[in-house]
Amino acid sequence: MKRIGLLGGTFSPVHWGHLLLAEFAREQCALDEVWFIPTATPPHKPAQGLLPARARLAMVRLAIKSNPAFRACDVELRLGGVSYTIRTVRCLRERFPRHRWFLIVGSDLFAVPWVEFSELCRLCTFVAAERRAGVRPRRVPGIRWLTMPRVDISSSMVRERMRRGQSLRYLVPDAVAGYLARRHGRRTT
Repeated sequence: MKRIGLLGGTFSPVHWGHLLLAEFAREQCALDEVWFIPTATPPHKPAQGLLPARARLAMVRLAIKSNPAFRACDVELRLGGVSYTIRTVRCLRERFPRHRWFLIVGSDLFAVPWVEFSELCRLCTFVAAERRAGVRPRRVPGIRWLTMPRVDISSSMVRERMRRGQSLRYLVPDAVAGYLARRHGRRTT
């Protein structure tokens, strides 16, 4: 039985904060792999302004290429529609019934409503990291909290810097910055 961490998100674009979260979760939860799952259509944020789904998947693949424990998973892109975590977890459990699942999230995600949250807690272990100071909801039972430095990088900040033609160096992996530069014809480093 493999222990698999699931890290979902828009990854528009993937940045060092995502990679650090995945690595700390992998290490502290003794995970065999962490699967990065780009959303098809996010349920809690507007889809406009996001990079196309296939581009986001391509950037994830570039970002994780050097880590053999990281894997890009296109399950939500194949399912299509709005990406609800419960649907994704059920699909993966059906395909890989012997794996043990760990859902990796930032603490800010506990502020939004989850579809079938109780069922998700039954199907996988939640692993959370504080995203912002003071956002650790004690009312959520059964959460495994990670010890890691807070990294204040967001995809929206990266997109804004890109829009302004500012450097993305040290915010995203070099391969991702190169992909964005080729795709948008702007200097990103």
